[in-house]
Amino acid sequence: MRVIRIMTYHIHQCCGTDGRTDPDRVVEVIRRAAVDIVALQDVNSPRYAGQLAHLASRLHMEPFGGVRTGDNALLTRVPLRGVQQFQLGWGGCCQKADVDFAGQRLHLYNVRLSGGFFRYRTQAAALFEEELLGRHSASCPQLLVGDFADSLAATLLFNWSGVLQRTPRPFWSATYPARFPLLSRDRGYSRGGLRILDCAVQHGSLAREASTHLPVCFSIQLADTRQALRVKGIKRRPMETVPG
Repeated sequence: MRVIRIMTYHIHQCCGTDGRTDPDRVVEVIRRAAVDIVALQDVNSPRYAGQLAHLASRLHMEPFGGVRTGDNALLTRVPLRGVQQFQLGWGGCCQKADVDFAGQRLHLYNVRLSGGFFRYRTQAAALFEEELLGRHSASCPQLLVGDFADSLAATLLFNWSGVLQRTPRPFWSATYPARFPLLSRDRGYSRGGLRILDCAVQHGSLAREASTHLPVCFSIQLADTRQALRVKGIKRRPMETVPG
């Protein structure tokens, strides 16, 4: 079965920890990770509205979204279908796309939430409405990645019901602030027949400079839903003719 690599990356409008805006640093961070899909948050700045087009051109990937300043966007090397953008209230947003690979479909959600427990609860409730996570059954593979802003609130609101499972994570999963990460803001949740083979935070020196967040990469595989019976052996017999 095919493995696909997905990155979530809050690029802070390509403004690094040194206060300098440099999209090419973000390009190099993504290139080094060798991913198939990048879920970006906080794309385009008032002074550089064409950031997404620049990233897509340099990486030779197809862009989706990123129309407004600070928007979510997707960069991809694999076909995407039904890409839509949803506003969750209080500055939160979610981008939804269907990924077809290995003859199966994955529902991918690119999320950016804002802090504050009341705001967070409102945004989480919007995510579970029928248009988004509530639309598909639990048996349908789903991957939710992005900037979840508040680590404690994310754990309480996304794990308590058992509907979503936190993806496996490395020993040190903190991603924010990039220079000395203490908070696990950038993360993933999954549901359905999805196997997370690997999850890694990119801790390189360039990643610590390119944005205020560190990117996270997931290597995933869809579980094979086909079933087969195991038999010890098949007896070999000559073919027989049947009357009629």
